[in-house]
Amino acid sequence: MNKVLGIIDGKEFTTGDTLLELSYLIAALLFVSGLKLLSHPESARRGNLWAASGMGLAMITTLLLHKTGEGAGIPLTNIWIIMTAIGLGAAIGWMIAKKVKMTAMPQLVSFYNATGGAASALVGLLEYPNAVAGDTGSILVTVLGLIIGSVAFSGSMIAYAKLDGKVGDLMKPYMTYINLVILIFTIGMGIYIVASPNQPSEMTWAIYTLMALSLIYGVMFVMPIGGADMPVVISLLNAFTGIAAAMAGFIYNNQAMILGGILVGAAGMILTVLMCKAMNRSLLNVIIGSFGVGASAAGGEHGTIKEITLSDAAVLLSYSQKVVVIPGYGLAVAQAQHIAHEMDELLESKGVEVKYAIHPVAGRMPGHMNVLLAEADVPYEKLVEMDDINPDMPNVDVAVVIGANDVVNPAAYDDPGSPIYGMPVINAHLAKNIIIMKRGMGKGYAGIENALFFNEKTRMLFGDAKNSIQKLVSEIKTM
Repeated sequence: MNKVLGIIDGKEFTTGDTLLELSYLIAALLFVSGLKLLSHPESARRGNLWAASGMGLAMITTLLLHKTGEGAGIPLTNIWIIMTAIGLGAAIGWMIAKKVKMTAMPQLVSFYNATGGAASALVGLLEYPNAVAGDTGSILVTVLGLIIGSVAFSGSMIAYAKLDGKVGDLMKPYMTYINLVILIFTIGMGIYIVASPNQPSEMTWAIYTLMALSLIYGVMFVMPIGGADMPVVISLLNAFTGIAAAMAGFIYNNQAMILGGILVGAAGMILTVLMCKAMNRSLLNVIIGSFGVGASAAGGEHGTIKEITLSDAAVLLSYSQKVVVIPGYGLAVAQAQHIAHEMDELLESKGVEVKYAIHPVAGRMPGHMNVLLAEADVPYEKLVEMDDINPDMPNVDVAVVIGANDVVNPAAYDDPGSPIYGMPVINAHLAKNIIIMKRGMGKGYAGIENALFFNEKTRMLFGDAKNSIQKLVSEIKTM
């Protein structure tokens, strides 16, 4: 029985309201605990389950206990429609996630991020007519949710298309000015809607115009940004989606949505700042600098390259004391993580210490290499962050670079004319010997020549990473 406990601000407060608020509190605790657990690879899976449980609890109690504007619960017909939509969405999401390749994980994140932005934008669009004229606060959060959600949706879809190779970079000198003009018009239209004395029902044309401007700005905002900056952009758009979800929470006065959106937005912004720090660049420079678009090789070729045979590489690795593997996107493309783990286990059986050096922006999204190697059951203690591994690199007998490029380029230290100058990199060049596995002499996202290829200590092992490591493992077994 839904017993009335009291009256607050002229409204009855029942046991159902109490249970609903309590469930939101429990959900909040699960969100925060899950986020904490996500900070370490060993507990990340459990953190995901905790946070998902919190969201599931909030959804169920909202459907069962939330009151509509008339003071009654959600109609049963609507509950069935909502549950059907949730079921279909969950089934589609499950199938996509099960089938996606690890190399396409950044695209999946961008796509999911786009759906969150779209949902928040639609909430703003549909709820604006219900806003009360003169209620500036209500109209403001509705407009902000619409703008930010639309930008997150269209921007994330372009990021998805760029990561998947469906859309190229579009960088022209005048793009920054065009984007600035669109942004000014978007903000101006938003201010006009918020400040207008007209009834929301009379502003339909304005709200649809605002949505169109926001969608266009999202597209134009991401289009000029180079491939090397995609990890930062994904993180930033994720923060936008969280903020938009928080705005939707304010619209519905739903504490769970507000807190969840704030946590996602804050976590996304913190990660964005950390990504920028890892690249030694400001967020503004990422947005308008177009790192990785049209960059030219700084200083031309640095010398001649030297190759190594599989047998020589096997001997060098087998008789080393300390080996560091530096993975990059090429490892993901070749799906070589499992055979790489087999190689490190084989070397350890011979008494060789093997670690993996992880750069914060290696791959195409934050944590890409960690997830990739975790999939191959590489022990978490073997994954060493850049700042922790760099001091020990001079003591490393062999640095094995698999598909990494810009994140090991010493031009970041000694070439002031390089676009990556000042960017923190893994000090592979300080190792006693360097083996680089690549298909060819292709450049990285920054579009510049890698001086490490021409280092006197470097030997190139050309070929598909997976095939090369498989043959290398066979050679090592014969030692």
